[in-house]
Amino acid sequence: MTQTFPAAGDGDDAADQVREIVSLIGPKLHELRKTKGHSLQQLATLSDVSAAAIHKIERNGMVPTITTLLKLGTALGVAVSYFVDEEGMAPQRVVYTPADQRSVVFTPHQGLTLDGITGSYRQFQTAAAMATIRPGANSGEKLLEHPGEELVHITEGVLSFEVGGESFRLGAGDSLHFGGELPHRWANKGDGPARGVWVALRSA
Repeated sequence: MTQTFPAAGDGDDAADQVREIVSLIGPKLHELRKTKGHSLQQLATLSDVSAAAIHKIERNGMVPTITTLLKLGTALGVAVSYFVDEEGMAPQRVVYTPADQRSVVFTPHQGLTLDGITGSYRQFQTAAAMATIRPGANSGEKLLEHPGEELVHITEGVLSFEVGGESFRLGAGDSLHFGGELPHRWANKGDGPARGVWVALRSA
């Protein structure tokens, strides 16, 4: 998934831009490897980077070091700049995401896992992910604020929200929709994980 996800971020434009660039690396690597006709094992042999590591990088499950990018770039015949150039990917207006090929969306929050189900937030107005929030995880003491809107629908467990000075306790089947400019934060205060769909809509 190649996008910034403001629902899980800190609302800082510079930080969001960095996350966006980082999130481009995996899809670019996957696309280039397929174009070159290499399997994971073939690229591993050519680059001296393990197949497992390549697979994690492609799914945005791991951020590669500059040395790893140099190895992969050399094996694939591109410069390192290819992986971090924001203009390096052609626009996609239709994106199909099989259940077993969801990319991990980067988030700075410990205990929050986001598996992307939408296309690039640079190309579409909406970003969405299947979210898993471990017990004790929270967005931190600092209230989050950002342009656009958020929609959270819980399918399992309980997730607490504070939005604009109001408190909400979301259980299975509950939803919360609010403007991102309202100061907000979230926390899983329960004993088990909370799961659901987390959607971010950019401002017009």
